[in-house]
Amino acid sequence: MTQRQLFLEHVAQTSETPLCFEVSKAEGVYLMNENGKKHIDLIGGISVCNVGHGNEKIKKAIHDQVEKYMHVMVYGEVIMSPQVEYAKALANHLPEKLNSVYFTNSGSEATEGAMKLAKRVTGRTKIISFKNSYHGSTQGALSVMGSEYWQQAYRPLLPNVFQFEYGSQESIDAIDEQTACIILELVQSEAGVLVPDTNWLHAIRKKCDEMGCLLIFDEIQTAFGRTGNLFRFQTIEIIPDILLLGKALGGGMPMGAFVSSKMNMDAFTINPVLGHITTFGGHPVCCSAGKAGFEFLIDNNLHKSVSKKEALFHSLLIHSAIKKINSCGLLMAIEFESYELNKKIIDQCILNGVFTDWFLFASNCLRIAPPLIISEEEIKESCAIILTSIDEILNWSVQSIQIYISVWAVISWINCLYSNNNKRFKLQLFN
Repeated sequence: MTQRQLFLEHVAQTSETPLCFEVSKAEGVYLMNENGKKHIDLIGGISVCNVGHGNEKIKKAIHDQVEKYMHVMVYGEVIMSPQVEYAKALANHLPEKLNSVYFTNSGSEATEGAMKLAKRVTGRTKIISFKNSYHGSTQGALSVMGSEYWQQAYRPLLPNVFQFEYGSQESIDAIDEQTACIILELVQSEAGVLVPDTNWLHAIRKKCDEMGCLLIFDEIQTAFGRTGNLFRFQTIEIIPDILLLGKALGGGMPMGAFVSSKMNMDAFTINPVLGHITTFGGHPVCCSAGKAGFEFLIDNNLHKSVSKKEALFHSLLIHSAIKKINSCGLLMAIEFESYELNKKIIDQCILNGVFTDWFLFASNCLRIAPPLIISEEEIKESCAIILTSIDEILNWSVQSIQIYISVWAVISWINCLYSNNNKRFKLQLFN
C-alpha cells in the first residue's frame, strides 16, 4: 500500500476530502512533496513555524536537550532548567503582571487552564466570548468557540457561557458582578483576519476592572512577531490578566501556555492542591526548542520587517477576482466571491507550487501566514503563482462554458437536422 492509502486507512480523518499533500522534507519557507517538488509554505503550520522550517538553532537545542534528558516527572514538581529558562525569557519580555507561566501541550489546553484559573480567582462562573472566535476544540474551549456549526454535535457544553458579536457594545454591557472572565482574540484569525477597534478593547479593559473580572487575550496565533510586535497586545497598549500562547511558542514542537500573575497562579496550589496538572506540559525538549526559536526571532528582529512584507503582499496581489484583503502583519486573508472558487484556486496554487488553505469561519478566504523569514523575492514568487492560479481557474471556467455552449449548439443542430429529415421521410411514406 502507498503512504496515501495507509494515511487514509489508519490515520483518523477530520474531513471527507483531505488535501493528502505528502511532505518529504521542509526547509526554510519551503515544503517538498514526495516527488521532491518545492512548494512555498504560506501557512507556516498555521502560524507555528515563524522562524522557518529546519531552523539550525532549534535543531541544536533539541539535540542537546535529548542528550541530557527528556520526560522526567509530572509538571511543577521537578526543577527542569529548560522550563525555568524559557519561562524567565518570556517574563523578561512581558509586563510585570504577566510573570508566571503555566506550560501546556497545546493552545486548546491553555484555554482550558485559563478558564479554570479565572473561575478559581474570582469565584464566579459566567464567561463571555464572541461569535466566529476560535479558542480550540476540547470541550471547554469548544464551549467558548463562536460557531454553532462546530458546537451543535457535542452539546451539552459548559453552562453560563454567553456569546456576542465581535466589537459590540452589548458585550461590554454584559460584563457584570457575576462575570469570571471575558475571552477574546486580538485579531479574529479564523473569521478572516478581523481587527477590532482599539477603543472597544480599551472599553472592555475598563469594564473588567470595574467589575473585578479577568480579561483573557488569546494570542495563540498572533504572538511571536506575527503581527509586527512580539505580542499583539503591545500594539494596542492593553495588558490582559491572562495571556494565551501556543502555535509558534514551541518553535515547531507541540506547546501552549497561559500566563498570568504569580498571585493568580498561586490559586492552583490550595483548595484543592494540584488545582491544574499536566503530564507533558512544559516538556523539556519542547521548552528547549521554543526558547531557541524565541531567541532567534528576537536576535534577528524578524518582527520588525513584518509591516514591510505585509505591504509588499498588498502591492502585488491585485486582481479583479480578489474582493479584498484583510491583514494584520503577516496574517492575511484574500477574499473571493465563494468557497467553491476559493477552493479551486487553493488547489491550483498547490499544484503550481504554493501551499495554502482556507479559514474555518471564512471559507471564501485564502490564508497567508508564512514563516516570518520569507524574503521579498519569495513573496514576489508566491504572489505571481497565486495570480497565475487565479487566471488559470477563471480561464478554465470560461473555456468550460464555451465548450458547453458549443456542445449544446452541435446537439441542437443534430436534433434539428434529425427532426427535419424525419419529417421528410414521413412525408415520402405518406405520398
